[in-house]
Amino acid sequence: MTVKEVIATLEGLAPLSYAEGFDNTGLLVGDASAKVSGILVTLDTLESVVDEAIARGCNLIVSFHPIIFKGLMRITGNTYVERTVLKAIQNNIAIFAIHTALDNAWNGVNAMISEKLKLQKRRMLIPQEGAVKKLITFVPHKDAEKVRASLFEAGGGAIGNYENCSFNLQGIGSFKGNEASNPSLGKKGEIHFEDETQIGITFAKHLEKKVLKALFESHPYEEIAYEVTTLENKNQHIGMGMIGELAEPISEKDFLKQLKNTFNTGVIRHSRFLGQPIKKVAVLGGSGSFAIGAAKTQGADVFVTSDLKYHDFFTAENQLLLADIGHYESEQFTKQLLVAFLTKKITNFAVVLSKINTNPISYY
Repeated sequence: MTVKEVIATLEGLAPLSYAEGFDNTGLLVGDASAKVSGILVTLDTLESVVDEAIARGCNLIVSFHPIIFKGLMRITGNTYVERTVLKAIQNNIAIFAIHTALDNAWNGVNAMISEKLKLQKRRMLIPQEGAVKKLITFVPHKDAEKVRASLFEAGGGAIGNYENCSFNLQGIGSFKGNEASNPSLGKKGEIHFEDETQIGITFAKHLEKKVLKALFESHPYEEIAYEVTTLENKNQHIGMGMIGELAEPISEKDFLKQLKNTFNTGVIRHSRFLGQPIKKVAVLGGSGSFAIGAAKTQGADVFVTSDLKYHDFFTAENQLLLADIGHYESEQFTKQLLVAFLTKKITNFAVVLSKINTNPISYY
């Protein structure tokens, strides 16, 4: 497989179109057409990780965090970022970062946290806006079934737990082709009226190219009338954070003890105890202060995240318990998630888990 093909496989788990606008996901270093000899999966790409990739015969590093986040003015080896990128280039090692695309995926970072905490009845904490699109097109009656089937095959018409969803109206379309036209129905230069079906479907935004390709290939007309709009509807399977419930409520202290053991963290910073049991749990891997309001609105008893600042703890306002378990700790299981996914999808070369602990924070 090529690097490009591996990336396409990863987009089956977490399409890059769902990454946050501030992020720098995708292929950061390397040639997309290069043949892959092995994949090393890591949370962070550091110089030591590149060394590990070299030693283990891997020429593609799949990293959660991007090593290049802001623009590089030069690559001279003066910083850890420059040294990492320089070594990767010198050794023909490609670096791909998935970051917030995986944060926003249904089976991504927060699904792993929820799985470790054994949360039930899970849903997205903050569903992503602008992730649902709608296609409307007009097809001769006799071709409507074929076009619908093609759109469904491309992933269109899927809503939650339902597939092959569409809305259809019967009507009469009219058109007149000029001298340069080649109409499949009617004659050029003459107004033609055709019994048509208006087909409407919704689809996830990352499928737009695929859905339109299916439309163009299955539609009989030379010129296809269609419109694509972005809906206000939120995709309930794309977004930041998750919220779910424990099988049974437990005390705040017992929950924090379980949290500490599960995520092997040296310390948990938390807001004031409220003396109420923990049942509904909101989680968000990485820096999650922006989601405190959503956790409160959805009635969470506790919000598990990281990188909370001093004043963030005041925003609990005696409505929920805030638990900061550490940035690395909250995302540590992401490596295993990516290795499991790639190993299942790719069998013709090695997919290996980095042995390097890249956590820059130590506890004394």
